[in-house]
Amino acid sequence: MAKDYYGILGISREATDDEIKRAYRKLARQFHPDVNPDPEAHEKFKDINAAYEVLSDDQKRQIVDLGGDPLAPGGGGGGAPGGAGPFVGFQDIMDAFFGTAAGGGSRGPRPRTRPGADAILRLELDLVETAFGVEAPITVDTAVLCTQCSGAGTAPGTHLATCETCGGRGEVQSVQRTFLGQVVSSRPCQVCQGHGTIIPTPCPTCAGDGRIRTRRSLTVKIPAGVEDGMRIRLAQQGEVGPGGGTAGDLYVEIHERPHDVYSRKGDDLHCRVTLPMTAAALGTRLTIKTLDSEENIEVKPGTQPASTLRIRGKGVPHLRGQGRGELFVHLDVKTPTKLTADQERMLRDFAKTRGEDIAELSKQGGFFSRMRDAFNGH
Repeated sequence: MAKDYYGILGISREATDDEIKRAYRKLARQFHPDVNPDPEAHEKFKDINAAYEVLSDDQKRQIVDLGGDPLAPGGGGGGAPGGAGPFVGFQDIMDAFFGTAAGGGSRGPRPRTRPGADAILRLELDLVETAFGVEAPITVDTAVLCTQCSGAGTAPGTHLATCETCGGRGEVQSVQRTFLGQVVSSRPCQVCQGHGTIIPTPCPTCAGDGRIRTRRSLTVKIPAGVEDGMRIRLAQQGEVGPGGGTAGDLYVEIHERPHDVYSRKGDDLHCRVTLPMTAAALGTRLTIKTLDSEENIEVKPGTQPASTLRIRGKGVPHLRGQGRGELFVHLDVKTPTKLTADQERMLRDFAKTRGEDIAELSKQGGFFSRMRDAFNGH
């Protein structure tokens, strides 16, 4: 039974090329072995790559839409080994009616050298590092070019050999009887997997793949002002392709650790400072330690709870352009929960000097009636 490649990527059969690519990249980030070490995720990642390989190729996608599986043994899927099943691909029908040339020519052997996949690496940084930039060392576990065979896949002193089964064409033909009559169909050669050549003596280091997995150390330059979730692209530092193909890109995804004092919103920073009730009433001066300096700010007399002070140009530098964001200091006024007898007496005397009758607030006709009158418009 043919695989549901659309279902693997979670897309509809009418998906565009861009939608296929977006779905693949989203799932690849989630299930890539460098990000998700779960063995089941590794198998899922293989299925995702296979689905993308099929659906991003117009010819293979046509085969899927006609009910076949281009990656199944024999290339048609759903049929018996050797291509004797009922499925007849679009190319086969074109060949039957108009000949090989009318169908777009012989598909020919598949190249052994193919581009490599992109890789993703998660990098955790402190707020200071994301704000002002840093050169961070990273360790990457990817496929690299096999130094033993230089990507050829053959053992030293040996070479590729022409496949005797397909004669180097990369495909074999079979004759089928269908409702259209006798149809000559072509399938990728199972002996050479459609390459047209075989490796008589594979390289002992890479087993004929032309690449090996290894761990490398790199240094990535993080620009000032990056935010959580952003990615830094390192060109051709990803996976080397089969047969020594061009390497994909490496994306370093930034994850910003929470800061003990500051929270970040874009390029602005926010912090909270608790003031005694007396300091808010009388006014005071605060010394704020920013990310790169100390700033003195004035708290005016009579400052109310939840007030906010702003320090210009002390936030995070803008990623693109000049200048920096703002630093906002949110003030929490703390009311004492326990008072000595003398402190309570002084506060009551203070209330009297202001004409505030504290006892009156608890009476039915006091505070609550005034609140009711305010809501009723009296």
